[in-house]
Amino acid sequence: MSITWTSPITGAAQTGLTSPTYTTTADTAPAGNPGKQVAVTALGGTQSGVSVHSVASPFVLNFIRPATLKQLGSPNPVTGVISNVPNNVYKLVTLKGVTPLTGQPIKAMSIMTTISVPAGADTADAQNIRAALSAHLGALSQQSAGFGDLTINGVL
Repeated sequence: MSITWTSPITGAAQTGLTSPTYTTTADTAPAGNPGKQVAVTALGGTQSGVSVHSVASPFVLNFIRPATLKQLGSPNPVTGVISNVPNNVYKLVTLKGVTPLTGQPIKAMSIMTTISVPAGADTADAQNIRAALSAHLGALSQQSAGFGDLTINGVL
């Protein structure tokens, strides 16, 4: 299995959070969603005001793959070109309950990373797929606090 959640998840650096960790438990992904989901059941480090998963305030992470994986079609017998290359789309979705204003009901915020891989590239160019993911995830990790600050102050 490619995705095997380990608990706790070590959080990336964020302003106001000290050594954040997230203890998780396996959860059932929504119906019709071929994914692996966990719910955050406990927090570690210093995370004042942060809540764990509940029905009213979700805190879940869900890796999703296509229900049906697409394959590369055949090349045109005359030109040798494959004109229609489908994509397999993979996602990591995080849902977290947040309060928009004191005294108001909790609303779910969502964070989504979508990876769209052209069919066939998984066998023809696996290393470049891995390099793209490495750079993408490294950039998110490197800029975690900056991205957090951006979502709070709007300054890019």
